[in-house]
Amino acid sequence: MRRFITKKLFFTSFIALTLGFSGIAGASILPEANVLYQKACSLEYKEQYSDAIQALLQAIQISPREAMLYTKLGGLYADTQDYESALKAYRKALELKPNDAFIYISIGGIYENKGDYDNALLFYQQAQKIFPAYKFNYLNIANAQYLNKNFKDAIKNYEAFLSVYPEHFEARENLANSYLMENDVNKAMTEFATLYKKNPNDFNSFGNYGIALYKTKDYKKAIEFLSKELEKNTDNLSCRVTLALSYQAIEENDKALEQYNAIFKQEPTLNVIRFDYANLLADMGQNKEAIEQYRIYISKYPDNGYAYKNLGMVLKRENKINDAVKNFEYAIQKNVSDPDMKKALAESYHIQKNYEKALEGYNEILLTEPNNYDIKLNKALALHAWEKYPAAIDVYTELLKVKPNEEVSKNLNSALLTQAKIYYDGKDYSKALPYYEKVTSLDKENGYPYYMMAKIYRSQNDTVKAGECYERAISLSPMNNEYSNEYADFITEVYNKEINNTSDTSQKNSDKVSSADEDISIVTVSFEDETAPKAEADRQYLKLVASADKSYKNKEYDAALASYKEALVLNPSDEQTLLKVGNVYRAQNDFKNASSYYKKAILSNINYTDAWFNLGLAYAEDKNNDEAIKAFNKVIEIDSNYAYAYYALGIAYEATGKKADAAKNYQAFLQYSNDEKTKSFVKSKLDSLQ
Repeated sequence: MRRFITKKLFFTSFIALTLGFSGIAGASILPEANVLYQKACSLEYKEQYSDAIQALLQAIQISPREAMLYTKLGGLYADTQDYESALKAYRKALELKPNDAFIYISIGGIYENKGDYDNALLFYQQAQKIFPAYKFNYLNIANAQYLNKNFKDAIKNYEAFLSVYPEHFEARENLANSYLMENDVNKAMTEFATLYKKNPNDFNSFGNYGIALYKTKDYKKAIEFLSKELEKNTDNLSCRVTLALSYQAIEENDKALEQYNAIFKQEPTLNVIRFDYANLLADMGQNKEAIEQYRIYISKYPDNGYAYKNLGMVLKRENKINDAVKNFEYAIQKNVSDPDMKKALAESYHIQKNYEKALEGYNEILLTEPNNYDIKLNKALALHAWEKYPAAIDVYTELLKVKPNEEVSKNLNSALLTQAKIYYDGKDYSKALPYYEKVTSLDKENGYPYYMMAKIYRSQNDTVKAGECYERAISLSPMNNEYSNEYADFITEVYNKEINNTSDTSQKNSDKVSSADEDISIVTVSFEDETAPKAEADRQYLKLVASADKSYKNKEYDAALASYKEALVLNPSDEQTLLKVGNVYRAQNDFKNASSYYKKAILSNINYTDAWFNLGLAYAEDKNNDEAIKAFNKVIEIDSNYAYAYYALGIAYEATGKKADAAKNYQAFLQYSNDEKTKSFVKSKLDSLQ
């Protein structure tokens, strides 16, 4: 607040004029006394106050009952700042003239100069009772109330005074300051702006105008006026504090820091602003200094919950999680319900692995922010870490409905696989299967869930589904030996069962023949001839394959399949025969079974280019160009000179609209192929693409 000295109203000649008196003292004054009075007035004009006082004292000796002499004497004593003598003289004047409002005003002015605003106000108010028509006295009353910090009543009297004297600059300035002190910022702003615009040279309330501007969040303009105030008065602490806060509000942090340093240099114990100072340091990333300032502030003001909250935020940033949690909990005890702090506290519990409390916090936040994606994600992660997999899966699934997110998908797959494995290990296969199936729908490149499903189906003797899942697992992860080895074991197991079934049937037939024909000879094979059965099996195998080849050539596909499969009983891992079975199925447009046998051939020989190529053809003919492209690329990876793989790739890429890739592979075909007829066709395709 700007302190000021009110204009003192010591009325002598003014009173006389107002009341209709002439310059001559009242009728009761003796001529000798009047001469001395006039002499005193002349000496006062010359500022010879001591001589003037002596002249009046002589006059009073002559006319002791003349009130004007005491009034004039009181004014002279006031001019010499002899306030006690002034009061004594004015009180004597009141004895002689008790209803003189202007004597009360003069006494009020003395008390005001002495800083006794209560007594000043009493005398001004008494004058108002005596002479209510004298509107200038509203200013005296308002000033006394203003200086006594009774801004509410001061405003009423300033407004009353200004209704008569609207251009009075000092009164309007004090009114603006009073509005500010009563936090009526908009009215204060209106008054300050008007005063400054009308008379910028006489404007003195730069500091308070700057504070009003700060309160209305006009920070840049506030900085302008606060700086002007500090140019005149560098010790104005309240203005410097507001200037620091204004710079801080517009994130000119270096300038704000400069002001705080000046403040603490001037007043090291001004702890009330350390909270804002700590906030500034925290915003500037000076975490250690911020922590120190928060703690100093809290030691002085332990009931400010937001100080604990902000300290906790910085401690969390510094990874001092336990201390952060303590301060967040203190803040809650102080009734701080800041949503940012609730989130930070829940996250801190999460980091502490206190998942139960973390989830309580996340759930509380979601009551008011049900669509908060980040909090839902944190909730899912907490459930996941707490091994509440089904609940985590539900939240992950909900999040993916909102928007695609690679990390969420990975976490969902992880939770699904973990829960599935729990059921699998507990041999609860019916519950495990849906989880593995869900993974396959989300991650189409992962062979592991197919592998686990294959194991489950195998344990349930569902060889068809087991085989399909093994094949899918291997196609997605062809380099995984575990999958290939187990699938080979599975195939051997299946074929051995078929062989055993065939052997059982043959033995039964043999028994029937033996019993029917008693002359049958018993053939004994010596140890030296133990390769004979193998040689016979090989001959039988070749005979079956030859028969199947002939049937295939004649398009007798069912007969071909029967012979090929009978041959595979004797040699289940022969990649060429497996390939031929696939070709038969492909000729019948049974692309699913064709692909299955091509994959079995690949399983027997991972580098079997023809099997990879035919697998690609089966995919392409089944309109699955993406898988076809993968298979053809595998052929080229194994054998870069395999010309028809480039040709097939070109067709597949063209079918998917990737003309540049198609052209590139057609060009490669022309480079590697000797097939002039096909090359001519490919050239025409290239022309059409270009």
